[in-house]
Amino acid sequence: MSRPLDGRRIVVTRAAEQAESLASRLRAVGAEPIVMPLIEIVPASDGGADLAAALAHLPDYDWLVVTSPNGAQRVGEALRALDPARRPRLAAVGDATAAALGVPVDLVPDNQLAGALLAEFPSGSGSVLVAQAEQAGPAVGAGLAAKGWRVDVVAAYRTVPIVPSSGQLLHTLAADAVLFASGSAVRSWTQVFGTRTPAVVIAIGPSTAQVAADLGLKVDAVAADHSLDGLVRELVTQLTDSK
Repeated sequence: MSRPLDGRRIVVTRAAEQAESLASRLRAVGAEPIVMPLIEIVPASDGGADLAAALAHLPDYDWLVVTSPNGAQRVGEALRALDPARRPRLAAVGDATAAALGVPVDLVPDNQLAGALLAEFPSGSGSVLVAQAEQAGPAVGAGLAAKGWRVDVVAAYRTVPIVPSSGQLLHTLAADAVLFASGSAVRSWTQVFGTRTPAVVIAIGPSTAQVAADLGLKVDAVAADHSLDGLVRELVTQLTDSK
């Protein structure tokens, strides 16, 4: 039986250990994923010392906020080791981030964006720990502080670029489309390729698309649902409409 993307080659730019979750979704619709990891997820520059120190005092916080699956994975073990009665309340920017924590989450915004999380987060006067990428900006911490919370922001991890071989570069640019699931992948792409891309470029959400725009990279579409499933649905729409 024919599938909507049979024979189409799609570049996956996620880190190697995360690529399969997207690649499997692409195979399910008939596409051939070209896994081209342009970033690697590594500990923060301090070797994780600040994160470890913050997690040692996790029961002292009223809330723990995680803004990506990578951050959630790095706090999940400490969180699961706590007696549920001693855990802080939990907020995650999206369903995939919540799932990576491995425990029930109190707040996940309907619109899976940091801005939506801030809009739905309650006002308060207690303490919040935010675990995010080392390269992430201050917006989440500042937004929570504006709601009255005492906020500690800790770097849970950082991303570093990976440079592919020349043969991989040519194969990648000849693909039908490229998918970006993070701003860090976009930054690494432009370091390697400049503004050259396959014919179709799709971003998982507006923040990723904004990074691309700031770097002069053309984005053809942004997933309406800011998730891997939404990214693939938008890809199918773009490539089937272009036939």
